[in-house]
Amino acid sequence: MISATSLSVELDRRVVLSDVSLDVLPGEVLALVGPNGAGKSTLLSVLSGERVPTSGLVEVSVDGVGRDIQTFSASELSRIRSVLTQDNALSFPFRVGDVIAMGRAPWTRTSEIAQDALMIQSAATQADVAHLAHRRFTELSGGERARVSLARVLAQDTPVVFLDEPTAALDLRHQEDVLRIARSLAAAGRAVVLVVHDLSLAGAVADRVALLSAGRLVAVGSPASVLTASAISEVYGLSVRVVDVDGRPLIVPER
Repeated sequence: MISATSLSVELDRRVVLSDVSLDVLPGEVLALVGPNGAGKSTLLSVLSGERVPTSGLVEVSVDGVGRDIQTFSASELSRIRSVLTQDNALSFPFRVGDVIAMGRAPWTRTSEIAQDALMIQSAATQADVAHLAHRRFTELSGGERARVSLARVLAQDTPVVFLDEPTAALDLRHQEDVLRIARSLAAAGRAVVLVVHDLSLAGAVADRVALLSAGRLVAVGSPASVLTASAISEVYGLSVRVVDVDGRPLIVPER
């Protein structure tokens, strides 16, 4: 669905990404992991078309033909992919229902507008924020804002979904909800790319894991093949044990 070739990004003469090639496939969850400053969020922003790489190419498959993501208009791109950013910030005190409805904006002049009410209600229910519909977004807790922002992304109803640290501000129950939502999106044939710091969460939800370090792609593959004790120890500089739990890796730091 999305194919990146030899991506490099330089910011203020500093190399943030270096020669990264990666495919985003329909029907799977791809987790981007790595230490702080590894380039995960930058890679996600390039894959989603929000940042232009210094060099390299990102192509989106349209009817089986690859097309440079930079050639899409903003409205075209917003009907192909949705993006959840880390900050979940809004400057104005919109009501929660209105914030979720913003996700339907790309479909305003299309036949899909008839689905607005259904998609908004479904998104609010999935993200467990329906009961907050009349609250002001600026009055919510950090976790509640994160869930409302996720609902906005779900309401957008795109074939590709990018989630940057979607579990960061959430309690245990809502973290599990996000993992369940990511898996259900993939099961419906969508491509899901998420940035996570918790390696065990990545191991639990992802079909493939891309491990980055200092802007380079160290490894990509199944969670069990990428999240090994030796690879994690080398990249993070920390000794860990990897425990197999039903075929999924659980990472435990050695203390």
